[in-house]
Amino acid sequence: MIDFADVVVDLRYGDCGKGKVAVELAKSGIYTHCLRFSGSNNAGHTIYINGKKIVGHAIPMGIVCGIKSIIGSGCVINVEHFLQEIKDLEAEGIKTEGLVYIAKNAHIITDKHIAEDQLDTTIGTTKRGNGPAYKDKYDRKGIRAELVKELQPYLIDLHEEFHGENNVRILCEGAQGFELDIDWGDYPYVTSSHCNVGSVVLNGIPPQKIRNIFGVAKIYDTYVGTKKFEPDQVIFKQIRLAGNEYGATTGRPRQCNWLNLDGMIKAIQQNGATQLIINKCDILNSVGVYNLIYKDKIVSFDSFEYMQAYIKHICMFRCKETLKRIYFSSNPKTIEGFQYE
Repeated sequence: MIDFADVVVDLRYGDCGKGKVAVELAKSGIYTHCLRFSGSNNAGHTIYINGKKIVGHAIPMGIVCGIKSIIGSGCVINVEHFLQEIKDLEAEGIKTEGLVYIAKNAHIITDKHIAEDQLDTTIGTTKRGNGPAYKDKYDRKGIRAELVKELQPYLIDLHEEFHGENNVRILCEGAQGFELDIDWGDYPYVTSSHCNVGSVVLNGIPPQKIRNIFGVAKIYDTYVGTKKFEPDQVIFKQIRLAGNEYGATTGRPRQCNWLNLDGMIKAIQQNGATQLIINKCDILNSVGVYNLIYKDKIVSFDSFEYMQAYIKHICMFRCKETLKRIYFSSNPKTIEGFQYE
């Protein structure tokens, strides 16, 4: 029986530090499970453990805290990459045996899917086969994890796991971001799955059990793909270098732009975020320019303190139905002043 589920969801285009937030929450020790509820190894979560940089892909970041970690039914799995990720985690001294599982009804990325994805020239996908795998899933031609011999030791029935035990407390970890959601993003420049909190319910968790929703953003926006996103100004190249904005999975440079406050507010409202964490605030301090976009206009500030106060005022007013607290973080390893509620 599920006591509650907390959700970590990206409010922008991904790459906002969900992994760091998930680990910060997992360290509380209150969760029995960590669930990845969408996406696959097309995403990457970068975290720091004991000063060492660790990049995860499909396996939820709760694993670094010794929590039972499940790749959910909303995900698609590359078998070879999954098995390699387990080896990579073990090589870093992170125990995975008896802790990593895959929902038996998750779908498989095949070589055919990857080959098909290589042909994309318009969207700018990661070429990992996700889109074709989801296409076959919904065309009812897919292969489920329960049919793959190599995955048998890792299979789990989500319903039995979540509803057959007492005191189940789940940390739900998303992939990509709201602006890449197939319904709510800038279609067709989106991913092939749902990146919002609604995807949690599709993994067998009743909506009434969702408690805290931690929305994650950066103090500026980044995007990876083919559409034009970055203005032709030197400041955005400086931000990319200062923020090391290169994909954790592909290494591709991320296009940069000012934080779109209208878009972030929309994501907070639709996801019902109760806490907002805005990461990488140190990057704007390093370049010394403090801008954002609100109501389709660039708003400039003399200091980060003024920018921070403006964001707090606008977000708390526009999102007062759900939003309780806002954190501004400059530390890649933790969230300054974070209070678990």
